Amino acid sequence: MEQKGILTVISGFSGAGKGTVVKKLVEEYKYSLSVSATTRQKREGEEHGREYFFLTKAEFESMIEQYGLIEWAEYVGNYYGTPKSYVEDCLAEGKDVILEIELQGAMKVRSQFPDALLLFLAPPSIAELKKRLIGRGTETMKVVEERMQRAREEGRYMEQYDYLVVNDDLGACVEQVHGVIQAAKLRTARNLELISRLQEELIQY
Repeated sequence: MEQKGILTVISGFSGAGKGTVVKKLVEEYKYSLSVSATTRQKREGEEHGREYFFLTKAEFESMIEQYGLIEWAEYVGNYYGTPKSYVEDCLAEGKDVILEIELQGAMKVRSQFPDALLLFLAPPSIAELKKRLIGRGTETMKVVEERMQRAREEGRYMEQYDYLVVNDDLGACVEQVHGVIQAAKLRTARNLELISRLQEELIQY
C-alpha cells in the first residue's frame, strides 16, 4: 500500500523568503503546493490560482461558513486560508504537500493533522529582515513597520515548530528544508504498517 503523503507547513516572518524557498522546492523536488486563498491585493507578476486564489471578503467568508478551509486567519487586515479538499486528496494519493501559511494557521493545521511537519523559516538577522521588506518595494513604510511588529509577536512562538531553518543562502536553505522533509518521512510513527508487516514475517520465519 502506498504511504500517505506528508504535510509540511512552512511559516516564517514576512520577508524571510518563504515564497522563494517554496517555489524552489516545488520546481526542484516536485512537491505539491497547496494554493492558499487570500483577500489581499495581487502583487506584480502574481496570478490567480498560482500564487493565491485572490478572493473578495464576501467570497472568503462564504468559504468559512461552508467549512471549506482547513484553517484561516486574518493578517495585517487581510484574510488568508487553506482550501481543504486539495490537501486531503493529495495526501491520500501519496503526494507530499507544502503549505506556506502564518503561525495562527499552522497551529490550526497541527490540531487537525497531528503528524504534520511544522517548519519555521528565519532570516539571518532582524536587520536583514527589515532590509528585505523595504527592498520588496510593494508596501509603504507604515505596512513595513506593521510587519516588523507582527514579527516581534510571532518570534515568541518559534519553539512550537519542529524545525527552524535560516534562509541566508537560498540554495543551502532549500537543500536543508528538503532534507528535513525526507527525514520526517522515515519516522517510525509514519511507517507502522511496514513495521507490522516485517514483525509478522519474522514470526512466520
